[in-house]
Amino acid sequence: MARTWELWGNIIIAGTFALPVALLAIMWLSRHRVRTGHPAPLRTSLADIGIAVGTAPWIWMILTPSTGRSGVSLVPFTDLADLAGASWETVTVQVGGNLLVFAALGALLPVRTAAMASYGRVAAIAAAFSVTVEFLQYALRLGRFSSVDDVIMNTAGALLAALVTRRWWASRIAAGTVPR
Repeated sequence: MARTWELWGNIIIAGTFALPVALLAIMWLSRHRVRTGHPAPLRTSLADIGIAVGTAPWIWMILTPSTGRSGVSLVPFTDLADLAGASWETVTVQVGGNLLVFAALGALLPVRTAAMASYGRVAAIAAAFSVTVEFLQYALRLGRFSSVDDVIMNTAGALLAALVTRRWWASRIAAGTVPR
C-alpha cells in the first residue's frame, strides 16, 4: 500500500493545489479571449487549461528518475502479458496509470477545436506524444522501462476519454475560427 501512495499521493496533492490556480487561469484566459473577440472563449480556455493540468502531473511522474529496471520493449503486449501473475495493485497502477496519462488530452482536444474532432486524430496525437515520452525515458536514462505497451495503453486511454466527451466535441464550431 505504501508504494501505491508513493505513486499516486504526489498527484493527488499536486492536484489539490493546482485546482484553484487552474480555475483562476481559466477565468483570466477566458476574459482575455472575450476581449479579443474569440468565438468560443470559455470552451477553449477550459480545454486548454484542462489539457495542461490533466496531463502535466503524469508527464512529471513519468520523467522523474527512478531506481527501477530500465530497458526497452518493442514487442507489443509482452509487458501486459507479464502482468498476468502480478498483484491487483501492480496491475491497477500500471494499466490505470497508463490509461490516464493522456486522458485529459484525448477528452479535451476535440472539445477545444473541430480540427481535432476525430478518433483518428486523437489517436495520432496521443500516440505521437506517448512515443516522445517513451523515447525521453530511454534517452535520458531515467531508470524507467520504455515499452510499446505503454504507447498502446496511453493511446487507448486518450481514445476512451474522447469517447466519453464525444457529445461535447467542437463540431459546431467551424475549424478555422478557433485559434490554435
